[in-house]
Amino acid sequence: MFNIEQNSLYAMIGVLVILLFSTLIYLYKAAKHKEIDYTELKLRIKSWWWMIGIVFISLSVSLNTAIIFFALLSFLALKEFVSIVSMRHVDRRAIFWIYLSIPLQYYWVSIEWYGMFIIFIPVYLFLFIPIRLVILGETRGFINSVSTLHWAAMLTVFSISHIAYLLALPVQNVLAGSIGPVLFLLFMTQFNDVSQYVFGKLFGKNKIIPKVSPNKTWEGFIGGVVTVTLLSGFVAPFLTPLDMMQGFMAGFIISIFGFFGDVVISSVKRDIKIKDTGTLIPGHGGILDRLDSLLYTAPVFFHFLYYMKY
Repeated sequence: MFNIEQNSLYAMIGVLVILLFSTLIYLYKAAKHKEIDYTELKLRIKSWWWMIGIVFISLSVSLNTAIIFFALLSFLALKEFVSIVSMRHVDRRAIFWIYLSIPLQYYWVSIEWYGMFIIFIPVYLFLFIPIRLVILGETRGFINSVSTLHWAAMLTVFSISHIAYLLALPVQNVLAGSIGPVLFLLFMTQFNDVSQYVFGKLFGKNKIIPKVSPNKTWEGFIGGVVTVTLLSGFVAPFLTPLDMMQGFMAGFIISIFGFFGDVVISSVKRDIKIKDTGTLIPGHGGILDRLDSLLYTAPVFFHFLYYMKY
């Protein structure tokens, strides 16, 4: 079993309490206002219980279990990505090598080989994919295929694998343990999504990128950035090796890049004219719908932490 240190355990209990409180609010509203359809809210809350339960169990069992869990996330995200984008028939043979990169990338994590972890996909796989497509001999649409496959590998494998490598970093905050930085990243990223949504609903008037995401406003964005930045400053010393000032910086980075992760995936969906990237998570859509912000915050936070403390 992974040793769940005191601060990480408290953080996990805190999340479960918040989720329980949200569930009770839903039950109260559903009972009091029976004329209102709360089906979507019910699905969302039920999915959150499943998602949080699976994440917490995976993190709690062992390091290898957690690594396998994040590898599975990469697999599902890649599978979803290639199912929604337009690709040539011959590209399917090249996609195999991206799938093969998943166990290799996470193997580098498991043996803590940072040098290979950091260059395997952006260097070796980056160079290999065009070679494989050249061998297939189809030049029409070559540039589009190469760029799509490169982006798929970077987003769904390389980005997500940074979450797993947080677990492999040497522990500096003994009260938080290996799990602490992962919990911090996940909590702050999701809290940023919620904060920007809430501030946008309450005060939103001026749209940021109306053609990409009509519901995103400057008020929501700024409110989320300020809230997450301030909260991170107090939470970071509790769950990570960062001090308060570095926590403020981490929160600012997470809130900015979380926003861009969200709107980038929104741009993909608008380009191919779909509402959700999948249906795997009831009430939430697909894996990419749930991971959109994390695809950007995970590598940025990892390298900020690595630069500051390692």
